[in-house]
Amino acid sequence: MARVFSITNTKTASATHFNSVSNLLRFKLGVFYQSTARGDRRTMSDSKENDKDVNEDNDAVGTKLASTSTSTATTTTTETDSDSGSGSEEGLIEYIKTFNLSSGTSPDQEVAAVDRVIPELTFEGLMSHWRENGFKNIVTMVGAGISTSAGIPDFRSPGSGLYNNLKKYKLPHPTAIFDVDYFQKNPAPFFALAKELYPGSFVPTPAHYFVRLLHEKGLLQRHYTQNIDTLDRLAGLPDHKIIEAHGSFYTNHCLGCRKEYDMAWMKKQIFADQLPTCEQCKGLVKPDIVFFGENLPVSFYTSPDEDFKDCDLLIIMGTSLEVQPFASLIQRAGPRCIRFLINRDAVGRSSFAPWMDPTERSLLYGKPKNVRDVAYLGDCDAGVLALAEALGWEDELQQLIDGGQNQEANFEEAASGSSSKK
Repeated sequence: MARVFSITNTKTASATHFNSVSNLLRFKLGVFYQSTARGDRRTMSDSKENDKDVNEDNDAVGTKLASTSTSTATTTTTETDSDSGSGSEEGLIEYIKTFNLSSGTSPDQEVAAVDRVIPELTFEGLMSHWRENGFKNIVTMVGAGISTSAGIPDFRSPGSGLYNNLKKYKLPHPTAIFDVDYFQKNPAPFFALAKELYPGSFVPTPAHYFVRLLHEKGLLQRHYTQNIDTLDRLAGLPDHKIIEAHGSFYTNHCLGCRKEYDMAWMKKQIFADQLPTCEQCKGLVKPDIVFFGENLPVSFYTSPDEDFKDCDLLIIMGTSLEVQPFASLIQRAGPRCIRFLINRDAVGRSSFAPWMDPTERSLLYGKPKNVRDVAYLGDCDAGVLALAEALGWEDELQQLIDGGQNQEANFEEAASGSSSKK
């Protein structure tokens, strides 16, 4: 929804827009509010009166939203609208904030739109800027899409996604295989799946090695991943650069006494088709993968403040941006940070009532208001190979890929000593 305001009318026009929208929200959300005109309280149970209000509100919204696209709102109209519901708007904002549907700031407090961070918000424009000016602090956030070319399925793709191919485990629902309560009752399906997907059976992709190349060049601030396959580690990315938001197979703990077991121990149990049992208390041992019903690692919450403080480029690869709180990382990038999406599908855009988020923190590539977002829609490997070619890094990337054949043995050796070092 485009909004064009003159400098002198920004505040009044925003108030007009917000007041009309708040009228509609009172009915849609069933919010109790104090009417400044009559001092009464209304609820969704006032069906007849609400039906009348909604019809009036819809007419008002249609008229007033159209008026916000120009700077011709008159002072008289604006003052009348602002005075009619100012008391209820504050409560409405607080109500919306509890659902995280708004940034918590009213349109009057919005920061004026900044100019484009780079002249051309296209792949070619981004590459030109990178060659001429460079980036110093890059954050990457990735999902299952960077591992599919290694043979590991993603979760949600129709037909090929993991959740579409779990019928043989006879689960009550597909996501039960990653539900901690179900796991404690029936762990066998998870460990059968783990044998199919276990690290060491797959090799990193060019996308993994591109992240490694960023690290080698001293450009990588942090790598956030949703993946549990440890291919980032296998590609040679050091532990301190990785935030595994959903955990991984790298370490394992007994659900009873919390004794830690390394990756080599767990692999031996799984491939012997044995239920991993604690040697100390005979409890069930579970990989440190974040299941539904479990907390994300502390580092996921403590690291972004520092990581995004000076981030000038956020690279987003192979993720649906549908799983929270991981997807919220795109909102941590500052207003002058370029956000670059490499993904097969167009994701990250507002899909539900975008007018409820006045800061429009979703990705805006391809939209008139876009000032910093760029998208490469295609396979992740194709995207990073295009990046390497445009930056003159093809040979360096290929050397890392070719050298990756020696990484697996080193990774297994490091993983076998993971618990003894702690």
